[in-house]
Amino acid sequence: MSQPGTGTGTTPAIPRQVDRRATPADVPAGADPSAGPTAADTPDAASGAGEVRRSARSGAVGLVGAAVNGALGFLLTVVIVRGFGTDGSGALFTAIGVVSILGAICCAGADTALVWALPRRRIGVDGDAARLLPVALLPVLLLTAIVAAVGALTADRLAPVFFERSDGPTLLRLAFLALPVTVAMTVLLAAVRAVRPVTAVVGIQYVLVPLARPVLLLATVATGAGVAVGFGGWLLPVALAVVAAVVLLLRPLGVFAGARLRPDGADWRTLWGFALPRAVSAAIDASSMWVGVLLTSALAGADESGVFGAVGRYALAGLLIMQGLRVAVAPQLSRLLGQGRTADAALVYRRVTVVIILLSWPAYLLLAVFAPGFLSLFGDGFTAGATPLAVLAGAMLVNSGVGIVQTMLLMSGNSARHLQATVVGLALTVGLGFLLIPEHGALGAACAWTAGVVAENVLAAVAARVAIGEPLFTRSVGWAAVGAGGGAAVVAVLSALVAGRGVAGLALALVVLAVVAAGLLLDRRVRGTVRAAVTMLRPRPA
Repeated sequence: MSQPGTGTGTTPAIPRQVDRRATPADVPAGADPSAGPTAADTPDAASGAGEVRRSARSGAVGLVGAAVNGALGFLLTVVIVRGFGTDGSGALFTAIGVVSILGAICCAGADTALVWALPRRRIGVDGDAARLLPVALLPVLLLTAIVAAVGALTADRLAPVFFERSDGPTLLRLAFLALPVTVAMTVLLAAVRAVRPVTAVVGIQYVLVPLARPVLLLATVATGAGVAVGFGGWLLPVALAVVAAVVLLLRPLGVFAGARLRPDGADWRTLWGFALPRAVSAAIDASSMWVGVLLTSALAGADESGVFGAVGRYALAGLLIMQGLRVAVAPQLSRLLGQGRTADAALVYRRVTVVIILLSWPAYLLLAVFAPGFLSLFGDGFTAGATPLAVLAGAMLVNSGVGIVQTMLLMSGNSARHLQATVVGLALTVGLGFLLIPEHGALGAACAWTAGVVAENVLAAVAARVAIGEPLFTRSVGWAAVGAGGGAAVVAVLSALVAGRGVAGLALALVVLAVVAAGLLLDRRVRGTVRAAVTMLRPRPA
C-alpha cells in the first residue's frame, strides 16, 4: 500500500474541487475571465493567487538561471564548432549524445520520481522523505555501473558505428566511464530541486556546470589538445556538481541528525511505480535531439552530424526559458495536485505558459527568419544548416506553445500516459530519420525531429487536460500567442525584406522590436500590467 498522499504511480485519482469560479457576469471589468477567479470572486481565490505569486517568484529565479545557462550554452557551442571544426565538433557532439542518452536510460526515471514524490513527504529528522533517497539511488547506480563496465570493455568494437576517427574508441570509453557520475548528479540534483529553494539547483545546474565547461574547453583549444581531451573537459564539472548536491541535501533531509534512511516496501512501490514508465519516456526525452545526431552521423557522415548538432543547439537554446520555469514550479505542481487543488495547479500552469510564449515565440520567429545570420557566427561550414534551423524553429514554436504541459502530466502521477506520447514521438523521429537522412542529411534529420516533437506535445496536452480535469489553454494563452507571435513575425519578415536574412537584417529586427516595446510602454494599461508583473516577481518571504 502506498503512503498517504503519494499515490501509487501511474494514474492516481485526483480529488476534484468544488467549482466555485465566477460566472462571466461576476468577473470585474477588465479582468480576464479565462484566467480563473479573482480575490473578490471566491473564498479560495486567495490561495490560488498566493500559489501564482509563489510560482512567479520561483519562476523569476528560474528565468535568470535559464538566461545565464543559455548564454553559457551558446558560448560552449561556439567554442566547440570554432575550435574543432565540422568534423571534430560532430565527433564531440556524438560523444555528448551517448552520455545524454545512456545517462537518461540509466536514471530509469528516478530523478523525476523524486521531484514528484518528495514534495508530498515530510522532510527533516522526523520526516519520511530521506528514506526515498536510497530507493532512488541504489538501483540506478548498480545498473549504471554494469552498463559502464560493459561499454568500456566493448568500446573498440562499438566505436566504428558512430566515429570515423582514430580517437573514436577513446571518446566512447570516456562516455561510458563517466556514466555513474553523470547519473548520480542527475538524481541528486532532482532531490535538491524538490527540497531546497530553486536558487540551489539553479546555482549548480544553470551556473556552475555550464560556466565550467566553456572555460575548460577554451583551455583545451588554446593548448591544441584533441577532441578526447575536450570531451574530458566537458565531463569534469559533473563531479563538482555531485559534491555540491550532496552538501545541499544533508541538512534538509536530516541525514546526519538521525533521519530514518531505511525504506520499507511501500517506499519502493511508490517511487518505482511512478519511475518505471518514466524511465522509458525520460530516455526518449533526453535523446530527442541526440537520436538525430547519432542517426545523421551513421547515415550521412560526421560533417552533416556536426551541422545538425549546431542547429539543434540553437533550437534547444530557446527551451531554456521553459526549462528554467519547469525546474522552479514542478515541485509546487506536485504538491498542489497531491492535495487535490487542481484549479490552483491549472492556474499556475496557464500563467507560466503565457510567460513562456511571450519570451520564446519572438526568439524562435527571429531564429527561423534569420537562420543564415545566426549560423554565420559558427563559420562558413555551418551556413548550410539555415533551412534545417528554420524547420526546427517551427517545431519549437509548438513545443513552447504548450508550455510545461508534460511536467503537468508527470506531476499528476501519469507517467504511463506521458510514456505513450513520447513513444509515438520517438517512432516518428526514428522512422522518418531512416527515410529522410540518407538523401537529405541535416534537413532530413530536422524534419524527422520536428514530426516527433509536434506529435509528442499534442498527445501530452490532450492527456494532461483529461488527467487534470481543468482547462489548460484559455483566451489568455491564445492572446499571448497572437500578440507575441504575430508582432514578431511581421517585424522579422519586413526586416528581412529590407536588409536580408543575415546579421544586418537580424540587427534591424532587434532594433525595431526594441522601439515597438518602448512605444507600448507609453500606454498606461501596458505600464500597469508591467508594474503588476514586476511586483509579483519581486522576491518576498515565502
